[in-house]
Amino acid sequence: MIRTYSELIKLPTFEERFQYLKLNGKIGEELFGYARYLNQVFYQSERWKKVRRDVIIRDNGCDLGVEGFGIGGAVYVHHMNPITLEQLKCDDPCLVDPEMLISCSRNTHDAVTLGDENLLPRKLVIRRPNDTCPWKQGGN
Repeated sequence: MIRTYSELIKLPTFEERFQYLKLNGKIGEELFGYARYLNQVFYQSERWKKVRRDVIIRDNGCDLGVEGFGIGGAVYVHHMNPITLEQLKCDDPCLVDPEMLISCSRNTHDAVTLGDENLLPRKLVIRRPNDTCPWKQGGN
């Protein structure tokens, strides 16, 4: 399945977008080991830096492009489809196609690639006076 930004943004919630993107630990194995230097060269290129900046602006710096999920730290730009060694070698245009990229936090990036939902950001719980004190709850 080829994942695209156009399809992703049709999904309104963070959870739905995560389910669409998650890889369950199936990432491009050939990018590790001896060939790792190739993707590092790519990520230092001016072409990558420009498209990365454009994607972050497009997504308003929000995790998976969902309003209300602002990224407080480093912003990752994730390839929605794992890149391959062959794509790097032949300089495949999809490597810098915004249609194939999304902004995310490090935890979300790791959750997507590993399939671990425990890494995802959680919605804030609104606290109320005495809500953690059982004998003071319920207005008694």
